[in-house]
Amino acid sequence: MSRHTATIRWRREGDFARKKYHRGHTWRFDGGIEVPASASPLVVPKPWSVEAAVDPEEALVAAISSCHMLTFLFLAANDGFVCESYEDEAVGVLAGDGGGQAITEVVLRPIIQWAEGRGPTPVQVEALHERAHHDCFISRSVKCAIRVEGRRLAGC
Repeated sequence: MSRHTATIRWRREGDFARKKYHRGHTWRFDGGIEVPASASPLVVPKPWSVEAAVDPEEALVAAISSCHMLTFLFLAANDGFVCESYEDEAVGVLAGDGGGQAITEVVLRPIIQWAEGRGPTPVQVEALHERAHHDCFISRSVKCAIRVEGRRLAGC
């Protein structure tokens, strides 16, 4: 078992009672890094949100993508493959009805470069993604669908 912490700080700026208050805040992590955060401007209009800050929806998508990548790279190295680079432009879908909204799907679109002669076959890449999805701590913790390049991964 391990514990992972974050300190979230917010102070009122504006008329809280009239819901005209600023949603900007900070996330501070155990290594000392501080990240500006805010409600998404798609959820809370400007000027009460900060477009340049990370919003919780983006953070969830980034956590899913990052965990999948780290697990994928670990498995690839264990299998003897040599990865040169991995880039993913992941997208999360916030959807819902009158009952509330949720991130209902995250699509991962990794572009992976392999060392010449040291990469897997397409079938092996697909198997690595399946294993990474199964072993990723974050994907095992969320209930939304997670797909890699148009392919649904089971077990969310």
